[in-house]
Amino acid sequence: MHAKQGGVAVVTALLLTTLAITIVASLFWQQQVQVRSIENQRYQLQKKWVLRGALDWASLILREDARTSGAVDHLGEPWAVNLGDTRLDQYVENGKTDVEDSDATLSGKISDAQAKFNLTNLASGGEVDQRELEAFMRLLANLKIDTAQATGLALQVAQTQDRSEKTEKSTEPGVTGPQPSSAEGTGAAPSNPGSSGQTTTKTSATNPVPDLISTTTVNSTVQFLKFSQVDDLLAIPGFTPEIVAKLKNYVTVLPVRTPINVNTTTAEVLSARLENVSMTEAALMIAQRDRAFFRDFVQFQLNFPDKVKASAKQDVSFSSNYFIVNGRVRLNRSFLEVNSLIERNGQRSQILWVKEN
Repeated sequence: MHAKQGGVAVVTALLLTTLAITIVASLFWQQQVQVRSIENQRYQLQKKWVLRGALDWASLILREDARTSGAVDHLGEPWAVNLGDTRLDQYVENGKTDVEDSDATLSGKISDAQAKFNLTNLASGGEVDQRELEAFMRLLANLKIDTAQATGLALQVAQTQDRSEKTEKSTEPGVTGPQPSSAEGTGAAPSNPGSSGQTTTKTSATNPVPDLISTTTVNSTVQFLKFSQVDDLLAIPGFTPEIVAKLKNYVTVLPVRTPINVNTTTAEVLSARLENVSMTEAALMIAQRDRAFFRDFVQFQLNFPDKVKASAKQDVSFSSNYFIVNGRVRLNRSFLEVNSLIERNGQRSQILWVKEN
């Protein structure tokens, strides 16, 4: 009898011990989870502060460039030099303990947004710009993308603009408003005032773009949201993630109409921007630019008199007002990437938007 009671006592003691160990282990696990959560929050806050400082640093570089380099922006300037992985442990992790093994790095780059085709140019005052549309179609052809996608995008851009506003010339150098109406030789049929507020464009020998606006209601009360980033193209039928990823290196969305900066653009964009300039010819222009940047339109035209016509002056520039800043900070096991659009107006700069990944 005593032996049986002793056995029960031993089993009970083992069960209680197991239960106690389980409870203690659970408490330690919960505490570890809480510590990890607090640590992640601290890392996240530190990363944001580092990237905020990086954006301020990029703005300072752009302002200093405007002060020293004048009216020319090219790829040989300090802002165009990429920042490689730079260790920040001694600045970010001053409060770490001796047993912690931290690894904080920052990398980034500044790129010229006006080196890309600005999708805002596709329309002005709520009307599709024929000339800009044809340039965009040439860009799609250079990238081996179906040019039929251009019409739908141009219509969508036009619908995001307020038609009640009078179209004015852009303050950017060399940028003009919409092209002449169909009655002035574009080959498009003028709108019928007696129709139900719709405008129709037909195809002719001088207008290779078919059916530009077939069902756009001028007096529509629906106001579409404006595009702010290239990823917004995914909302347009026909633009797949693969197409958008391919376009990201060649198109951008800026708040106003802008010309292309010849000193920073690519052959694909330059060939599309200049009429009757092939990809091979644009590549030769880029190669000569890389040897010595162009200071103004006169110098650019003198180098290529047969290809650069006087009418191209409104489409190109040699300085920029908009720049994209890409920053990436890694803090131990966590990462944070930031893309930002900075507008530079003289020696003043303004961050227009910031996107975290």
